[in-house]
Amino acid sequence: MMLLFRALLLSLFFVGVAAAQSAAQPSSQPLPADRIVAVVNDEVITHHELRSRLASALSQLQRQGTTLPPRDVLEKQMLERLVMDKVQLQFAREVGLRVDDAQLDQALQRIAANNKLSLAQFRVALEKDGIAFASFREEIRAEMTIARLREREVDSRIFVSEGEIDNYLVGESGPAAGEEYQIAHILLRAPESASPEQIQQLRAKTDQIVERLRKGENFAQLAAAYSDAPDGLRGGDLGWRSLNRLPTMFAEVATTLKVGDVSPVLRSSNGFHLIKLLDKRGGGALPAVQQTHARHILIKVNEVVSEPEARHTLESLRQRIKHGESFADLARLFSQDGSASKGGDLGWIYEGDTVPEFERAMNALAPGELSEPVQSPFGFHLIEVLERRVQDVSSDRQRAAARQVLRERKRDEAYQDWLRQTRDRAYVELRLEER
Repeated sequence: MMLLFRALLLSLFFVGVAAAQSAAQPSSQPLPADRIVAVVNDEVITHHELRSRLASALSQLQRQGTTLPPRDVLEKQMLERLVMDKVQLQFAREVGLRVDDAQLDQALQRIAANNKLSLAQFRVALEKDGIAFASFREEIRAEMTIARLREREVDSRIFVSEGEIDNYLVGESGPAAGEEYQIAHILLRAPESASPEQIQQLRAKTDQIVERLRKGENFAQLAAAYSDAPDGLRGGDLGWRSLNRLPTMFAEVATTLKVGDVSPVLRSSNGFHLIKLLDKRGGGALPAVQQTHARHILIKVNEVVSEPEARHTLESLRQRIKHGESFADLARLFSQDGSASKGGDLGWIYEGDTVPEFERAMNALAPGELSEPVQSPFGFHLIEVLERRVQDVSSDRQRAAARQVLRERKRDEAYQDWLRQTRDRAYVELRLEER
């Protein structure tokens, strides 16, 4: 989850730039009068908020090369996304969930580091592009809050049985083992207690989209215009996934599609779905897994130790090791994690066991090679690779990995269901048509 969240934060930076640029207007120009476009429980969404988010969406679609849907259609879709965000943030406040300033500052430092900048440089870059740092900071706080709410209300309640793991492992050794599918998705969400008339209207709208697809209209454009799924503005693209990481309904139909095909209309408790197979790759037996035996020295950054000081300490230790001092002895003296008592030895590490920054640096080293200081969310590391091996994954490891994959597969479906229920419990009054 944390790896995914860091990627989300990084993508939010690039998406947010254009939005804030468009929102920032020279003070010499008159600003149009603002108005309320939606009421969500006891809070409102203004037209200014909608314009800012819409500018961000348009910029994102343009970068993807997606043909833009009509502005009024996209405006309605964006308003619904703002409503969903507002509902979730209100729920988070009700249950006492918040992201404090210290946690937020750490996240901002990670975003800056992912852009190869210090936090001060990152702030200057934002302001140079016309983005108010305070506004950007609160956007990140909201994204973190929603992610943690999802962990609390959805992820923590997902159960995977031993039987499901057994079935998963059988599938992994079957003819589709190793295959990955790139799927795009359109969801037309049904209210939790939808009447037969509402279901009929939603089905008719889905059929209209199917007809437009048959006439050659762009799937990504229609997803951006009509999909109620969070990935709608990415053209509905779910990225590359194995069958076992797709929702069950999607996995069943994906194997029947050729690249470029669109599925028949699919019905679930959440509403109506259309999926398109964008691409397919892999197949055959799953490869053996590479493991790396590594050790490290960790210096944490905190109120007492700054980033330059942590880096300088590791550079000094690196030189001492280069001149013959024992890595293990120095790790016992200086490393600030549980591996210190073992001379920094982390044992055999599988791919995905560590955070991306650490793994990238470790994978770039040859056995016996010592890294430069490497920054991660935990601080700064000095890494040494001792040896590597490639072997089949143990049974326990396979089952643990299968459990994680199945949890991820279930969480997409569970989150959509939870969103629908939460939205339906809220009082929402849309005023976009009022001029």
